[in-house]
Amino acid sequence: MIVAAVLSALAALAAGVLLAAAARRRAAPHRPAYVLLTVAAAVSLVTGLFAVAGALSASEQAAYEPGSNWASAVAIGTAVSGLLFCAGLLRMPGVAGSVGPAARLALDGVVVGAALWFVGWVLLSEPTRLLGDATPTACPAILLASVSAALCCGLAVILVLRATPPRRGLAGLGAGITMATCGGLGVAAGLCQAGPTVTSVSVVVLAVGLLTTAVAAHRIDPPGQLTTDVIHHDGEYAFIPMAAMAGSAMYHLLQDGRFDALGIIAGSVEGFALVARQYLTLHQVRAYARRLADREAHFRQLAHTDALTGLANRRGLLRALHRCAEAGNPCILLSLDLDGFKNVNDMRGHDVGDAVLAEVGQRLRGNLRPGDLAARLGGDEFAVLMHGGPAEAGVVAERLLGVLGGAYQQPEGPVFLSVSIGLATWADTPDVELLLRHADLALRYAKQRGKNRIERYDGAYDRLLRRRTTLEHELRGAIGRDELRLVFQPVASLPSVRPVGAEALLRWTHPELGSVRPDEFIPLAEECGMIAELGAWVLHQACRQLSRWLAEGHDVWVSVNVSPRELHAPEYVVQVAEALRAHHVPPQRLVLEVTEHAVATDLDELIRRLTALRLTGVRIALDDFGAGYSSLGQLRRLPIDILKIDHGLVAEHEPVRPVGRDGPAFAPMVDIVMRLGHQFGLEVIAEGVTTPTELAAVVAAGCRFGQGALFGWGVPAEHLEAMLEAATSPGARPARPVDPPRPAAPPPAPRAGNGAPEHVTPGAAGLPGGATPGSVNQNVGSVDSSREMRQA
Repeated sequence: MIVAAVLSALAALAAGVLLAAAARRRAAPHRPAYVLLTVAAAVSLVTGLFAVAGALSASEQAAYEPGSNWASAVAIGTAVSGLLFCAGLLRMPGVAGSVGPAARLALDGVVVGAALWFVGWVLLSEPTRLLGDATPTACPAILLASVSAALCCGLAVILVLRATPPRRGLAGLGAGITMATCGGLGVAAGLCQAGPTVTSVSVVVLAVGLLTTAVAAHRIDPPGQLTTDVIHHDGEYAFIPMAAMAGSAMYHLLQDGRFDALGIIAGSVEGFALVARQYLTLHQVRAYARRLADREAHFRQLAHTDALTGLANRRGLLRALHRCAEAGNPCILLSLDLDGFKNVNDMRGHDVGDAVLAEVGQRLRGNLRPGDLAARLGGDEFAVLMHGGPAEAGVVAERLLGVLGGAYQQPEGPVFLSVSIGLATWADTPDVELLLRHADLALRYAKQRGKNRIERYDGAYDRLLRRRTTLEHELRGAIGRDELRLVFQPVASLPSVRPVGAEALLRWTHPELGSVRPDEFIPLAEECGMIAELGAWVLHQACRQLSRWLAEGHDVWVSVNVSPRELHAPEYVVQVAEALRAHHVPPQRLVLEVTEHAVATDLDELIRRLTALRLTGVRIALDDFGAGYSSLGQLRRLPIDILKIDHGLVAEHEPVRPVGRDGPAFAPMVDIVMRLGHQFGLEVIAEGVTTPTELAAVVAAGCRFGQGALFGWGVPAEHLEAMLEAATSPGARPARPVDPPRPAAPPPAPRAGNGAPEHVTPGAAGLPGGATPGSVNQNVGSVDSSREMRQA
């Protein structure tokens, strides 16, 4: 026994040292569990040493008897260490995160422990007496120690079964604690009546259990790997202990056994533990349900709220609209969009943009009436749902127009924005989708009419939009269905009004929609990205017709207009060259016209594109000159050959007579442009000549080419061909013979210092380069302007 005591003491002491070291090296959140395990091991060590010392020093008859104080002391020490071991298990990191799960695990351990104690009681009591004569007689020490051992064993079993893999660390820890408490039970039983053999073996078991506990706790690293699941696989741990108790009780009754107070107490503890377990579970389920309800309400609120501004989002607005529709209440919807907000994100960054949007939300909330709802639909789009009449809504919309248009102070400087507002009300019957659509249409109308304004929904605009949608759909197949055609408006030489060129104008005749105006479908083609396809078709058709006229001997050129999007496309120069080569057209016979609007986009890029086009040999004309985009500095830099005077300069001013000399009245603005063009070496064409008075004025100003209704509208190719034949008939020929068309010449070199090409100096009879009246000036042309399309 001395040898066993010494070895056990050494093992237990080593276990205590290991546990103390593990407690010291753990982080603060994980340290309490290891401290509890260390204290429990120390109590078990002291209990074992106390039992050995008592057994060796006392007389055999005094030490080994049912009422021995040594046995009672060992039992108390075992019970205390067992409770500390259980507390340490529950405090292990990852086992139970809060009091609720820890209580549930403890009750589960009580259920399993009570079942183990009851089964053991049945097996060791009368009439079973599984150990026969070696069965120890019941004494208070054995009872107390057995309860502690059963509780530790039950809790260890529960934790191991509910732990997530790997379970090796927790299984070793539970096995060591169970062995230590069972060893304490054996020591108490040995001191109570069994004798020194049982005591010696139990001391060894206790020491081995402590050493196992220490090694397992020391190797659990990281500490958080012990993870238990207190929800899944929860019911079977209650059924199995109850089934074991019921089976053992039935066996006990069949063996004519009786239930004394201990058996009844064990059964009662099992029942109360199960009831408490279920009550705790129900309480936690109710708390969990309340948390779920709170979270559901919170997420429902989030689902209907914009996170950035705190306003309602689109879903929240739809919910409010449906409530209004169900109640039948009249309501008005304002659709708002910040003008130019994209520039804020691009220039200042998205952080500044988010700050501006948040302030927009604050301004909306602070300037609405009670009961009105403000919402952010996404990006810089907002909406306001109002109750009342249109007059009140108009007042609120005017106030919002001023409030939202104020400066937004930011650290890097103020941000200035405007807002466009569309207003819509219920139609005959409440319809949420229709109201949203009407508000969006009104907002779109406000955007198109200049922004920073309020527009009410109008059914006429709805019809325009439907027509626009229909036109866009039909336009995509117009070329394939052969619905497009070209007409040609003549360009006349002045003052003879002889046609010398033509401007190709695009026309569209739809089988159901009829004749669609160019100023309606051409802007639509630019917006929807079809202008390049239409421009390529016009270019090839114009070159094909020009090739036929040239082959038939007509001395004529054709001009086509070029949109800014076509002009800035890298492949457009190649397209022009391919069209000229495919239809065998001399390059100088083709004139490409650019409107002044293209000059306002990117002048440097425009110069590069025009220079590349002139290298192909074609001539470049600047259309609508004087409409307000071009400046003299830009005119000096542009590589162009022809100026086309805007019709407003021809028609808006009355002709004046020269001062101090005789002569016909002339148009002063046309005279200024003529002088300017000739100074830059450019030819000039007067557009929009509609009356003989205007014709006389532009001729008096020195303009040698004109275009307008006075010389003819856009006509089919065969009609213009008839005009050309009539102009060159024997009765209409000039006295001097007509020179044949000049061969294609290379493009003129740029003018020194200004980047524009040198031009042929005017020759005899007012024609360039000394050409005869019968020859055609090959440096002039025409382009389709929106005004001329409306006239046509």
